Amino acid sequence: MDRAEIDVDGNGILFYGKALVAACKKIKGQQNVFSLIVNASLERKTQVAPRAGQFYLLRSAKSSVSLDRPISVYRAKEGKWTGKSRNLELEFLILQKGEGTKELCSMLPNEEVELIGPLGNTFEVPDDAKNICIAGGGIGVAPVACFASSLSKKSYDFYASFKSGFYGLENVKAKNLVITTDDGSYGIHGMLSEALTVSVIKEKSYDCIFACGPLPMLSYIQKISSEAKIPCYLSMENQMACGVGACLGCTIETTLGNKRVCKDGPVFNGETLIFKKPSKRRIPLSSSEEPNLSVNIAGVNFKNPVIAASGTFGFGQNYRGLFDVSLLGGISGKGSTLEPRSGNRGVRIVEVTGGDINSIGLENPGIPHFIEHELPEMLKLGPVAIANLAGHDLESYVRGAELLDKTEVPMIELNISCPNVKAGGMAFGMECSQASTVVSAVRKVTKKPLVVKLSPNAPDLRGVAMACVKAGADALSLVNTIQATAIDIESGKPVFENVRAGMCGPAIKPIALRMVYDVVEEMNKLPENERVPVIGIGGIADWKDAVEFIMAGASAVQVGTATFTNPNAMIEIIDGLKNFMKSHGYRTIKEMCGIAQVN
Repeated sequence: MDRAEIDVDGNGILFYGKALVAACKKIKGQQNVFSLIVNASLERKTQVAPRAGQFYLLRSAKSSVSLDRPISVYRAKEGKWTGKSRNLELEFLILQKGEGTKELCSMLPNEEVELIGPLGNTFEVPDDAKNICIAGGGIGVAPVACFASSLSKKSYDFYASFKSGFYGLENVKAKNLVITTDDGSYGIHGMLSEALTVSVIKEKSYDCIFACGPLPMLSYIQKISSEAKIPCYLSMENQMACGVGACLGCTIETTLGNKRVCKDGPVFNGETLIFKKPSKRRIPLSSSEEPNLSVNIAGVNFKNPVIAASGTFGFGQNYRGLFDVSLLGGISGKGSTLEPRSGNRGVRIVEVTGGDINSIGLENPGIPHFIEHELPEMLKLGPVAIANLAGHDLESYVRGAELLDKTEVPMIELNISCPNVKAGGMAFGMECSQASTVVSAVRKVTKKPLVVKLSPNAPDLRGVAMACVKAGADALSLVNTIQATAIDIESGKPVFENVRAGMCGPAIKPIALRMVYDVVEEMNKLPENERVPVIGIGGIADWKDAVEFIMAGASAVQVGTATFTNPNAMIEIIDGLKNFMKSHGYRTIKEMCGIAQVN
């Protein structure tokens, strides 16, 4: 055998390639559990078929996600070698949770799935084990059902626990099959602990337990196995990248040190595992109680914390034909300067993975025109209207603020962070003293609540933020776009005339979230009466992103690029926030604001 055809353990090469979808169907009676059947052509005799307990990395060939999803094998059927290849039919039971599994659960026949595997170790029955107990919880039933199907009929007892109904038991031929459901829709009413206890283990004289399921269930099995003095073998899961043991991203703590779920597992001797105590779940609000989404920022009341970000929503009129903009908490208008600006020449937008790089250059009609024409229409829309004030020098900022102070606009957002202009803009937000100077000057000429929009490109963002607060900022918003560039490979020249432009979109969200966290952390060092609210911006695409920013300490969020992809994004974020707060017992935004801060 050629050395290239064996893996490091000498067990034969893995499959890496595309498989065709044979069928993808929702499991009857389940809202988010699907069966995905694929056919892979193994073109070398040495390519291995899966054994019970192993998994594959899966991803739709047209996927928009970065990482494959590890999915345990539920059923495998290996065809005969034809002289050129053999077919391998694989069935996976998939719980639709995030974007990756949503793609897999939406596949159609003959579409392609990328596969890597089989990976990981297997369930192995000890030589002295005669009386076997198998337990599966929810989607964790899949690998243990696969294991059960490899054993002799009626040579084991099988316990299956579900929230409602049951699935994945077609190939289970147990001596005793016990089903529990949380809602009592089938079998014993309750969790696994209602059916499998220490006394049951002793009564049945089980020699060992094999299990897969949610962590609380596995922790429980570890506990009762220890008390009954029998071994247990538990199939674990964790987020992973490579799946082959190289990246060390999926390690878990054990009494033997860190172990890789993908390579050392997923099946572990239960006595070596270290389970952390689960966090206490919050009590949901009653069916008659609705959460209050309103927030107060610098004395201005917003009916909810979702604000349309400056530069992405015009002055509030453009999207009126697509959704009811009056449902938003606020709208930050297009960045406006004292004099009209025609913006940057040449290419203005380049799409990149996870967002775009843009170089608009603050094209706008000027503050006087805004005050006379756009502002009156903004004020009629319903959400809090925020005037975004930009400038090219200190005098233009001050003069613009003087004009806005005489209007009915409830709030000014001072933009000292735009990366797309050659003079002014971001330059004022890069250094503490300059930021302080412009904020102090604007503060002297307006009594309007003043939000200062910060740049992620500042070397000392914490310092700039605190300088702005000391200079009179009533709130901070962050972050603006991250400086980036693009090269035209045909001409060999920068795409943008200014070379550098601003990147935004989901790709910057983790960076923006960290920066918001940092600034709030720094803010919390001040006496409580000196702190100001923070508005989080950067790559927020759905309600989960918004929750993260709020838990990091943001009192509200601004949403921009997501609206280009999904005009209804902000409405969905508002609805998602409301549902999350209700299901997790948060009565107000303030109750969860900043709870992720560790100090």
